[in-house]
Amino acid sequence: MYISEVMTTVPEDKRGELETKVYEELTRLNIKFERVDNDSVETMEECVEISNKLGAEIRKTIICCNRQKTDYYLVVLPANKRFDSKLFASMMRTARVSFASAEDMESLIGLTPGEASVMGILNDPECRIQVVIDKAVADDEWFACNPGANTTHIRIKTRQLLNTFLPAEKHKPEIIML
Repeated sequence: MYISEVMTTVPEDKRGELETKVYEELTRLNIKFERVDNDSVETMEECVEISNKLGAEIRKTIICCNRQKTDYYLVVLPANKRFDSKLFASMMRTARVSFASAEDMESLIGLTPGEASVMGILNDPECRIQVVIDKAVADDEWFACNPGANTTHIRIKTRQLLNTFLPAEKHKPEIIML
């Protein structure tokens, strides 16, 4: 798999709309980042080499909703942690949750399955989706994810994600032990 050297600058070539917005927002908020470009990846197993190169684990992101499709959640977990929908539903005080459809993901955060990333909240100015972060992720020094395309991955300080980026986008994350 191709993985570039680690870079600390905004890409010079044209990128997708969300990825471009991510770099603009990180720059505006003065959040330093490191990034790599890579071959397209769609599974967490494929992200292991990228995690090693960045020195931070690429996080698993799941989009789910309640049965009525009135409450949506963007859930961030460690890469190897299994998502327990029953436990999550009880913690969110809802009867049941299921994975959001590709169409719902597209309309909520502008991403499709395989591309899900917390950076998608840049496409959710109405705060229709609740960000939920596993405590193990919140407690780690580094946070790594794709910036809206699964051909690039970035690393930032987790505290900057929680204390600067998410509040700037008016998303208050709920931190829970899953």
